[in-house]
Amino acid sequence: MRQLDVHNAFLNGHLSDTVFMKQPPGYEDPAHPDHVCHLQRSLYGLKQAPQAWFKRLHEFLITTGFLASKTDVSLFHYTDGDSRVFLLVYVDDIIMFGNDSALIDSLLQRLSSTFKIRDLGKPTFFLGIETLSEGGSFLLSQRRYMADVLSRAGMTDCKPLATPAAVTQPATPTLDLFDNPTQYRRIVGALQYLTITRPDLSFSVNRLCQFMHSPTQDHWGLLKRVLRYVKGTLDYGLRLSPSSSSAIHAFSDSDWAGCTIDRKSTSGYAVFLGSNLISWLSRKQRTVARSSSEAEYKGLADVAAEVTWVVSLLWELGLHTGQPATLWCDNLGATYLAANPVFHATTKHVEIDFHFVRDKVSSGKFVVNFVSTKDQLADIFTKPLPAPRFHTLRDKLNVDNIHPCA
Repeated sequence: MRQLDVHNAFLNGHLSDTVFMKQPPGYEDPAHPDHVCHLQRSLYGLKQAPQAWFKRLHEFLITTGFLASKTDVSLFHYTDGDSRVFLLVYVDDIIMFGNDSALIDSLLQRLSSTFKIRDLGKPTFFLGIETLSEGGSFLLSQRRYMADVLSRAGMTDCKPLATPAAVTQPATPTLDLFDNPTQYRRIVGALQYLTITRPDLSFSVNRLCQFMHSPTQDHWGLLKRVLRYVKGTLDYGLRLSPSSSSAIHAFSDSDWAGCTIDRKSTSGYAVFLGSNLISWLSRKQRTVARSSSEAEYKGLADVAAEVTWVVSLLWELGLHTGQPATLWCDNLGATYLAANPVFHATTKHVEIDFHFVRDKVSSGKFVVNFVSTKDQLADIFTKPLPAPRFHTLRDKLNVDNIHPCA
């Protein structure tokens, strides 16, 4: 794995639009002071600059032999016999990895001949995420980012808590508005980025985001509880380990009418590739569900869409085994509904777009199985949980702490 940085990336883009600019101060043409510059290359500050840079990079990589992924536009892959190289782009930050170090060096040399590339070596700090190697596994950590969020909130020395959300709700919620809503929005927005490596925070952060428009003192209290949990788990991150299996299996769960304000349900899912968690979500459903089966079925539709995307990406990269993905649901009604083409009286009103789960099951691409509530890993994305249950599920999601040797 190699981390690359492109120096002055936006200046490499060629403009396809007609853009004029005033002569820069100190460089005016004395013979034609009223003339303007016709830009051929992009500059920082132009709205076309990011697109122009990516187009230039895309064209160069294609001529070099890379293939652009149709599933993820920021991913490119290169194949030479048994050698595979993948290149992932985020603006001017690039990660290149593969199974042939000589081929990587050769491709890096071609990149350096056209762009001013800085080779940062093995990735250690990429987009605020640390990559810590421990044996044969990686731990993706944002401990520096977490410390910065706590500092901005003035809670560096706060007392830690075991869970990010309380199981009990206040008997009489206050309607007093929080006196600094901008600070609330700023910190909650920062916590959203933290969920990239901390799936255990997804439910709590999603709930906080629902009150951005008008936070109250109670919402500020909920936010401080999440920060106190973050304080006690600064050394935690998402672990990725070698897996003997490359099968896809996903857990889907819903908390029926869990929101006391509008009675909408909260859905959550966790998608695993082998033993590694690769995708997760906690989100309130758009419509009110009339039954728990309907709420769970809507959750199945969400995870089915995500798994379809994951399968498409793996097929494109030649990494899919061809085995059907397994979806686990703890509601028998939703499980039967996914396999039974008969519309029951309680499901006639369900929107048609949710029924594409049936098409996937009937075509053999998905298998929907029942799992007991005790073994439902997505339970952590739908509701507050007691500390023992929360810690058990957190461990099963591969959220681990940094070992002392690291």
